[in-house]
Amino acid sequence: MRAAIPSLERLADVLGLVRLRRIISRSGQVGTYSYEVHGAGCLFVSDNGIEIDVDFATDGSEIFDLWRLRWYGLSLPEPLDVTDQDLLSAVRSLHPLLTEVRPGWFSVAG
Repeated sequence: MRAAIPSLERLADVLGLVRLRRIISRSGQVGTYSYEVHGAGCLFVSDNGIEIDVDFATDGSEIFDLWRLRWYGLSLPEPLDVTDQDLLSAVRSLHPLLTEVRPGWFSVAG
């Protein structure tokens, strides 16, 4: 019996495809982004070096912490380097667009 191929309706579905090992590899290229699956998440790097690293919650939603947000800022063409306190204040000011799903980890609401 053949295993069903998971959908690609959510970004988190890439983890299922990697776990099947015959569908896609742990790293590769998709359009202008390279990707590397790690643990419970994936790092995407654009052709101009911008890094977007997310983990996936058990429901498949994308989540990030301040460390991932900091690396995103530092990878921008004009790097942004801010303190953890400034990052935390900025993220919390975006409530209810962003919600804290567990201490220090955030997700886009809805």
